[in-house]
Amino acid sequence: MDANRQALIAKRNRRTGIAAAGVVVAMVGVSFAAVPLYDLFCRITGYNGTPMIGAERPTAPGELTVTVRFNANTQPNLPWRFEPVQPSVQLHVGEEAMGFYRAANLSDRPATGISTYNVTPEVVGKYFHKTACFCFEEQTLNPGQEVDMPLAFWVDPRIAEDPNTRGIRTITVSYTFFRSLNDAERAGALANAGPHVGRLGNGTPAGITR
Repeated sequence: MDANRQALIAKRNRRTGIAAAGVVVAMVGVSFAAVPLYDLFCRITGYNGTPMIGAERPTAPGELTVTVRFNANTQPNLPWRFEPVQPSVQLHVGEEAMGFYRAANLSDRPATGISTYNVTPEVVGKYFHKTACFCFEEQTLNPGQEVDMPLAFWVDPRIAEDPNTRGIRTITVSYTFFRSLNDAERAGALANAGPHVGRLGNGTPAGITR
């Protein structure tokens, strides 16, 4: 084997090694980015029932009327009573509305909870826009304390144009309170969780003490 051929083989081997190393680095990077990228993908596309963020509300509401139902769940080891103040609201698409949940600490010591949420049917996720809520923010209630927690939202009028959603007239918003995000992750709730908006537009904290 002449010197030129040996040099070509050595050069090819170096290229192969560099390419393999690049693949490994890329795979490691993707593995670390997988969760935040999936979360960002869900928030942008509304995939898997994740409510959308960043959209601008229409200047005038549409003609279609939809009903938004409120559902509440509590992890068994969190000593709270958590429930919607009203079972549902009716609104025109493009119109901003509010709903309230109420939480009370039933124990004799302070208890902290943190909530996740999503909407169903899942196909409406990209048309449900939340502008303020109490999700992903720790809420600590003293013994016997009760608070109201507001949710502000609107439904995109384009829901009536999509063949997959134009027949839907009822949307369900489900909140679940856990003791910690680790508990929520173990329960699989974070995969479907919506984006976090911790305060109302005027800076008022999301939990309003009664």
